[in-house]
Amino acid sequence: MRIFVNDKPMELIGYDELDPAKSYDYIFSNLEEFPADMEWADDILFHEPSQDLIIRLLYLLRTRKMKELDSITLVTKDKKAMKNFIKSRFVIIKAAGGIVSKKNKILMIYRLGKWDFPKGKFDKGETPAECAKREVEEETNVKVKLGVHICNTWHTYTQNRKSILKKTYWFAMDSVNDAGMKPQEEEGIEEILWLSEGDAKTALINSYPSMRYLFKQYLKNHIKI
Repeated sequence: MRIFVNDKPMELIGYDELDPAKSYDYIFSNLEEFPADMEWADDILFHEPSQDLIIRLLYLLRTRKMKELDSITLVTKDKKAMKNFIKSRFVIIKAAGGIVSKKNKILMIYRLGKWDFPKGKFDKGETPAECAKREVEEETNVKVKLGVHICNTWHTYTQNRKSILKKTYWFAMDSVNDAGMKPQEEEGIEEILWLSEGDAKTALINSYPSMRYLFKQYLKNHIKI
């Protein structure tokens, strides 16, 4: 499970998922508190973090920029318990969206000054797949055919003084009819474009880390563009 907290990735893994080939710049074991000279930079690994340490970590990630930090990984023998504890600190909201392709092009939207992929929150009783298809078609006015599930993304934000953890289900989709393509302006979408893979990667420089992660998962799974 990877959670983007203030655009910084925090990975929650078990010891069976710990990649021996991956190197970390700082490694800490069984800490109750952060060292006084803690350097928030590069890639940091925490073995068996306490609940108090996790609470403090979430607070710092949400309130400080930490420009030199690349990633944080928390590894534990009981991943389920750690995930449940972290989820308990937030209000969970679910959404779904898609990466739509047409021949060798990808559909991207421009919203709130960032390039993004269409998505939105669940309506009552919807499945992830139903929500994804509906939201993509509403936001782009492109008729789509649902494909395979790509991955889920998690990110945090604050709304009305509440700490929100948003889970978004992502699906690959094919364009069926884009003759009426237009942005859903009431959702703050200013522009929609079909982009090549290379242009999509360039556009994603001006996007969110979670969207760059999503696109990597899309390409990694050999989903044809």
